[in-house]
Amino acid sequence: MRFLFLGDIVGATGCAAVFYALPRLIQQWQLDFVVVNGENASHGFGLSQETYHSLLTAGANVITTGNHAFHCKEALKYANYSDRFLRPANFIAGTPGKGSGIFTAKNGARILVTNILGSVFMPCTVENPFTTADKIVSKFPLKEETDAIIVDFHAEATSEKQCFGHFLDGRVSVIVGTHTHIPTADAQILAGGSAYLSDAGMCGDYDSSLGMDKKEPLHRFVYQESCGSYRPAQGPATLCGLAVEVSDRTGLAEKISPLRLGPRLKTEAPDFWEPLPENFML
Repeated sequence: MRFLFLGDIVGATGCAAVFYALPRLIQQWQLDFVVVNGENASHGFGLSQETYHSLLTAGANVITTGNHAFHCKEALKYANYSDRFLRPANFIAGTPGKGSGIFTAKNGARILVTNILGSVFMPCTVENPFTTADKIVSKFPLKEETDAIIVDFHAEATSEKQCFGHFLDGRVSVIVGTHTHIPTADAQILAGGSAYLSDAGMCGDYDSSLGMDKKEPLHRFVYQESCGSYRPAQGPATLCGLAVEVSDRTGLAEKISPLRLGPRLKTEAPDFWEPLPENFML
């Protein structure tokens, strides 16, 4: 099974790149299942209902989020009836929406996707991410209740992410980190067979500060004061994410590759799938 994950989509330029590239990637690679993190898609913070539907139209099967899940207040309403919108599963009880779900892939496989928020350096009060994930995975064991399990771990600290990966290794198909907006260089298949990447990076303008226009964060660092609000950078976006081939027999990862397509970072694409045309993002 062919699986693609796209990291945090930031602002209009990130959305435009995904709207343009994702349908073509799905066709070129005959992808079975696509997850994108959309928590920064609408003006840099949160996910509006309109953008949520546009991402689904572009080909996303599920949209995960993180600490900004409800920055767009309309998400508090649509989360309850939008099955493919996931907020962190370890938000406190009573939070609108859901944190995990079982979805059907193009090839008919049952895919459990869960969204977990880290606890280190996070401004949110959440339930223990490790015990939350354990409860979910124990309830829907791989190759019993599900054919593959995808975990978006939205967390700040790399140490927490790595320990989380080892904690779930062999029990899930993919553990992919989000939140920091900078892609890490540690894509690997862990000892137990789970695909792992500390952070997928963002789909946004990398001539920026984490996808935001440089002016305001630079001013705050230099002068220790604010001169305005954060706004998404508007330059051409680079797509960043993770490509994984999952075994139909075991539900574990067989091949893994980072994905980086765009003007700012060195291009990375899976060599185990069909090659992309030159200048794919132009």
